[in-house]
Amino acid sequence: MAVFEGNFTQTDSLRFAIVIGRFNDLVTTKLLEACQDCLKRHGINPEPQGTQVDYVWVPGSFEIPLVAHQLALTHRYDAIICLGAVIRGQTPHFDYVSAEVSKGIAATAFQTGVPVIFGILTTDTMQQALERAGIKANHGWNYAMDAIEMANLMRQIKHSATYPHTTVDSTAILSASTTPALTGETLKQQSETL
Repeated sequence: MAVFEGNFTQTDSLRFAIVIGRFNDLVTTKLLEACQDCLKRHGINPEPQGTQVDYVWVPGSFEIPLVAHQLALTHRYDAIICLGAVIRGQTPHFDYVSAEVSKGIAATAFQTGVPVIFGILTTDTMQQALERAGIKANHGWNYAMDAIEMANLMRQIKHSATYPHTTVDSTAILSASTTPALTGETLKQQSETL
């Protein structure tokens, strides 16, 4: 048996698309900045003229799933990051938009097999959105981390399906995330006890 877990180190050949809603751009541009910072710090060139990240701006969050789906169908990207902000108002519009956006993003991932990261803030107030986009913490960083981890994880799974009789090097697939570091020797000892 093998252990599959995304990592944050094998990033040099990863390709990402980031879809950003312009509506509430005070929030979404801050999410984007943190997302780009995270990608850069993990060895990914976030520059628009580079070869690793493409950017698509759409009018608002409602339009994000359609564009993400079209991008995923190209199979050019290892992961797609969706950034938007839906803030509750005086009408039920918030409920409709946030529900459809979340369903659309999930459906895109299921239908295409490409990781699509849900980076849509759904908050009651602008203050809450700003707190999540930089005042207290910036979730844009987390969305980029999720994309890197999922991109690497999906590559491992696809590789194991393509080459089912190859041995998986467990030390190469363990992440530096919250899982305690395990060496190849530790894994060997654990498998011998089973």
